[in-house]
Amino acid sequence: MAVWALGINHNTAPLDLRGRFAFALDQIAPTLHGLRAALQGPEAAIISTCNRTEIYCAGNQQALDHTVDWLAHSGGVSPALLRSHAYTLQDGPVARHAFRVASGLDSMVLGEPQILGQMKDAIRVAEQAGALGSTLNQLFQRSFAVAKEVRTSTEIGAHSISMAAAAVRLAGQLFEDLTQVRVLFVGAGEMIELAATHFAAKNPKSIAVANRTLERGEKLAIRFGGEVMRLADLPSRLHEFDAVVSCTASTLPIIGLGAVERALKLRKHRPIFMVDLAVPRDIEPEVKALEDVFLYTVDDLAHVVQSGQANRQAAVAQAEVIIDAGVQSFLHWMEQRHPVHGVVPLIQQLNAQADEWRTTELARARRLLAKGDDIDAVLDMLSKGLTQKMLHGAMAELRAGDADSREHTVQAIHKLFLRKER
Repeated sequence: MAVWALGINHNTAPLDLRGRFAFALDQIAPTLHGLRAALQGPEAAIISTCNRTEIYCAGNQQALDHTVDWLAHSGGVSPALLRSHAYTLQDGPVARHAFRVASGLDSMVLGEPQILGQMKDAIRVAEQAGALGSTLNQLFQRSFAVAKEVRTSTEIGAHSISMAAAAVRLAGQLFEDLTQVRVLFVGAGEMIELAATHFAAKNPKSIAVANRTLERGEKLAIRFGGEVMRLADLPSRLHEFDAVVSCTASTLPIIGLGAVERALKLRKHRPIFMVDLAVPRDIEPEVKALEDVFLYTVDDLAHVVQSGQANRQAAVAQAEVIIDAGVQSFLHWMEQRHPVHGVVPLIQQLNAQADEWRTTELARARRLLAKGDDIDAVLDMLSKGLTQKMLHGAMAELRAGDADSREHTVQAIHKLFLRKER
């Protein structure tokens, strides 16, 4: 059984390339069906977040190159370009990487807890799609257990700064008084809910939520004492807001350069603070060049969330020890369930040979019993016949060969026949 993975993340690929490979949660099941059909049915799971897209597979034959080709094709890029930004892993390193991701050690925000929930959602979808087998199920259940131990046994997440908190910090640097700021949230998903929670704690002048589905946006708006608006009304009302935080599942930008230029003109060029947490982008990148716009993407927030990480290096070392133990445990499970290539056929041959000896001696015993021979004598002969057949090879090796060969045979015999029961 081979296990392999490939991925791109915030360390290896730029934002726009990551956007080509972003899969919304409701896209994962059909995407998994396509992947498994192309690779002829391995176990598979896809994890896709703002900062990463990763594919995990397990099957009888490793198909890493085909997996790279399939993902490149799905994103409309060449395999060579994808390879230049991707990481590929096989066997043990796959488990280590999955455990580190689940534990928050591979995140832009060291120790952030959100990735664990995103992984659990992705694995639930893969399981419901029938894409998981025993190997990947074990891999991810163990990764969740390791992550829990890391979070309860270390202080890895004690001082983590979330993307939402970083956005509030940057807004506070631009505006002297956040209580005078009008904030618009575009989208109503988990990330927007988190951002709204952080901004609401600063008591802004007003909060509005724009969402494609009014019902979901209204729930969020009511929670924070704000108003809800239709996404279609956003261009005509954009000028009303001092801060805009956007994170939707749209595959194309929903806030264009022209809309922002018109908003600035109506605002008489009072600055707008904008945060685009979506992958792919919600806000056209050209907006960043406008003089009175302060636009930050998930990658732009990196230096903010990195602050204070030096204080957590001891916790990282502790977490790595826990992860090491988890990796060794998973590899041991793999070895028990899926023995090393070549061992299974040997076991089958050994069992076949033993069955042949047993069949031969039983047939001989039955013939003697049919002739009326004494039962005890026949059983004695049966046991001796089986014993001689089993020991014949070992005895022959002890009598043949040079001194070195005999020494190896002696050690093997001690291990196979003379060891005490454990």
